Amino acid sequence: MDVLKIAAFSDGNTGGNPAGVVIGEALPGVADMQRVAAEVGFSETAFAAPEGDVWRVRYFSPESEVPFCGHATIALGAALVRKFGDGIFRLTLNRADITVEGFRDGANFAAALQSPPTRSRPASAELVGEALALFGYQPGDLDPAIPPALIHGGADHLVLALKSRAALAAMAYDLRKGQSFMRREGLVTILLAHAETPRLFHTRNPFASGGVYEDPATGAATAAFAGYLRDLGWPHGGAIDIVQGEDMGMRSRLHADISSAPGSSIRVSGTARLMD
Repeated sequence: MDVLKIAAFSDGNTGGNPAGVVIGEALPGVADMQRVAAEVGFSETAFAAPEGDVWRVRYFSPESEVPFCGHATIALGAALVRKFGDGIFRLTLNRADITVEGFRDGANFAAALQSPPTRSRPASAELVGEALALFGYQPGDLDPAIPPALIHGGADHLVLALKSRAALAAMAYDLRKGQSFMRREGLVTILLAHAETPRLFHTRNPFASGGVYEDPATGAATAAFAGYLRDLGWPHGGAIDIVQGEDMGMRSRLHADISSAPGSSIRVSGTARLMD
């Protein structure tokens, strides 16, 4: 298979989250898609094939299929622009229908996805306690303005907001313990966030469920988080910016536009660059 390698949500010509993209006349078999994703080794590879006037898309991490991946969708948008020119492309996922819009931006690409609908609910004290223990945090490390919650924007995540940037930078955990916890609870990632301002956040995303210690840019979790901020009545002013991957040396930038309608789609955008 011809696999394009594209870093999504890049910071100019650097950073971003690498994704594999395979565009074909038909989707390969599940075993083949899983094998290719493991060989590529990125946190996700997107596979796309035309079905009428839409694109059928599936996403695979090195160890499992995931229902939705934001950065791989941005990468797919760049790949479709590269092949067909600027436009809006309709995508059919396993559990939702979305769009991705893309256009050339000099030597790179810019793309924006419309996420599946969002929802959120409080996380139980037991779940939060186990998550804090996984990372070695204490209850006093949490930001009370953004309570722990289970959030969804195409995939399920747990969000823990931290009071200090230093606590976020100190994140560490055991991958296998994290994998067992996240798979048992049905969590694709755990989103750790720190609010520098009401509209600027720093985040980190352990992705142990997919066999990946940390993601440098996570569009699905960003969409879910933006939807949660709307549910909270957070003073987001209609949009937030996220810096992710900085502590990994892969600084990435994500932007989310937030409409006022409860549960509605979130527009997540950023730039993408072809990798050598």
